[in-house]
Amino acid sequence: MADPNFSWIYLVIFLAIPLARIIPRILAKRGIGIKSSQTIKERQYSPGFDNDTQPSTGNFEPKTEPSKPQTKSMLVLGELNRGTKYFETIQKNTGVENRELESILEDLENNGMLKVRQKQGLFGMKTELLPTEKGVKEYYS
Repeated sequence: MADPNFSWIYLVIFLAIPLARIIPRILAKRGIGIKSSQTIKERQYSPGFDNDTQPSTGNFEPKTEPSKPQTKSMLVLGELNRGTKYFETIQKNTGVENRELESILEDLENNGMLKVRQKQGLFGMKTELLPTEKGVKEYYS
């Protein structure tokens, strides 16, 4: 008696199912495919979705966003307060030039708003930049 050949099951499990999930993503990324209605997840997490929206009564009050920091030192201090610890990351997030950022960090350290800590890392010493209590108060005041 011959054993039935069930190798097609492996083909379905290991190729067809993953491809069924990957192909639509590739098509959507390239802009190919049917662009029908949004899926429930897309509608649920879209930027304009609010659970507590109320019908419009004609009185529109725009939401005021907090103002951006006025000086570059406040911008750098804001990055420090958000948890950024490394020079390169601060430079990337703020877009401040190398020498200018060095002088800003030096001023913040001299004013007591920043403390520098040397830490042993996997590839050598790392320098962490941490805001002090005075720096946190200065930024949020």
